[in-house]
Amino acid sequence: MPDYVDTARKAIDEQLANLREEIKRLEAAAAALGGARPGRRRGPGRPRGSGAGRRRGRRRGGGTRAAQAEKLVRENPGITIRELADKMGIKQNYLYRVMPQLEADKKVRKRDQGWHPA
Repeated sequence: MPDYVDTARKAIDEQLANLREEIKRLEAAAAALGGARPGRRRGPGRPRGSGAGRRRGRRRGGGTRAAQAEKLVRENPGITIRELADKMGIKQNYLYRVMPQLEADKKVRKRDQGWHPA
């Protein structure tokens, strides 16, 4: 039994050596072709010019949820965010972002605990 283990171990070591040599040949071929060199990583950040002219921040959607929230506020003055979320079937945290934007657009206003039409 020990002879078999030694023979298997020797075969594995030889195969690993062959694979290491193959890796070196392939890396040399890639470098000769001018491709990216294995093991080298691109530096931090984006490449130069990739963000030129692009808008920063979150893209504003079509406003269907905002319109739905505004309609519910008109129909139910004094409605809270929790009640809005329940009626719309969505989570409250989304409305904590939408409602202040509607207020900034002067479509609704917050008074006491609830939201009212502007």
